[in-house]
Amino acid sequence: MPKFSRRLQVARLACLLSLPLLLLPTPGRAAGAPSLQVLHWWTSAGERHAAKVLAARLADEGITWQDAAIPGGAGLGAGKVLRSRVLAGDAPDATQIIGVSIGEWAELGLLLELDGVANSGNWNKALFPTVRELVRHRGHVVAAPLGIHRINTLFYNRKLFARLNLAPPTTWPEFEQAARKLRAAGVAPLVQSSEPWQVATLFENLLLASGGPDYYRELFVRQSPQAAADVRLALALQRLRAAKAWMLNPAEEQPWTEAVKRFGRGEAAMFVMGDWAKAELGELGYAIDADFSCVPLPGTDNYHLYSVDTLAMFVNDYSRQGAQEKLAKAVMSPLAQQQYSAAKGSVPVRRDASQAAMDSCARSSWRAFGRGAAAQAPSLVHRMAADEESRDAIIAEIHRFYMDDSMAPAETQRRLAGLLRTLNTRSHKQGSTHGAQDPDRR
Repeated sequence: MPKFSRRLQVARLACLLSLPLLLLPTPGRAAGAPSLQVLHWWTSAGERHAAKVLAARLADEGITWQDAAIPGGAGLGAGKVLRSRVLAGDAPDATQIIGVSIGEWAELGLLLELDGVANSGNWNKALFPTVRELVRHRGHVVAAPLGIHRINTLFYNRKLFARLNLAPPTTWPEFEQAARKLRAAGVAPLVQSSEPWQVATLFENLLLASGGPDYYRELFVRQSPQAAADVRLALALQRLRAAKAWMLNPAEEQPWTEAVKRFGRGEAAMFVMGDWAKAELGELGYAIDADFSCVPLPGTDNYHLYSVDTLAMFVNDYSRQGAQEKLAKAVMSPLAQQQYSAAKGSVPVRRDASQAAMDSCARSSWRAFGRGAAAQAPSLVHRMAADEESRDAIIAEIHRFYMDDSMAPAETQRRLAGLLRTLNTRSHKQGSTHGAQDPDRR
């Protein structure tokens, strides 16, 4: 892309942003051996382990991984830092970008096309179809996929369940029955945080359980105002309020890593979170299928609410293209895929990955995702279903309902319908569409 055109694209990006600029000093380039600076938000113990796996595989290519980790749950801080750095003309060589944001950055002409790497590595055949489409924009591959996370995961304490002769719940009535028995025994049934993105993560699970993937996509991907009036949304809101009553300190806002620790210590018997929590529990010394296990959230056994980790490379002046392509090749290797997912809690994006190397939670996730688009739902909270503005606005409405026990589900439904109408009007004015991960729109 000509430099003048790129300046226009960056100016366009500046016009689209309403976030404050948070400039981050950039570590200097190491002399001698080639290096790549990678911006990401992998800062928990399990996430750091996964990042080190990728750094080691990049080192095999003779390239140093320069780490630029930005703290903040769900990547909120990293997104702001990335935008400010691009506007300042200081884009990182590679960055963690996921979901709909991939297409938004690619549309600005700022991402390196990886077609050569993808073709030589036969990514078209190796990747699950949903992942293959996720990393493509206007016919070009613009990101390297890392791993698939399952968001609809219910973790349960095996020892507490065994002591009370409880089976992991598969339906909502079974969940409430287990919660009553746990509370009667003096055990908090559920640990969650009131942090907005964590509340919304629980809610999108409940929505998938009440409505299935088709309705989920109608509400969160197509953003249909009519879908907001559906009884299935009312049911999910009712269950969110019911779940709040079973929580340990439901009004407490805490990082997800702290909730993992409290679950691991047995302060609560269950925890709803993406399967990255599995990796964090492992880093804390808790063993899967001994101390804890995981099952799909009740009502979602045949579904997969997903988020896909990806790395994208910024074009800059093309001087680092060779090293960037080696990074893309390295992270898609079978070895890196297996090691990364084992460290991160995800499953590989490669369809030829070995299930023998997976634990019980990973095998369940792998098989559910492998059922195809009809069983898959793109996570709203984790940037698979909608743009940032839509995502943040919907999360705010769900959080408002969660925090205000006097608000009726019908009121939240009306508010969401109005919000979706506004978002649709804005989208039409901009000439854009939502739903990069909506199979019906491909």
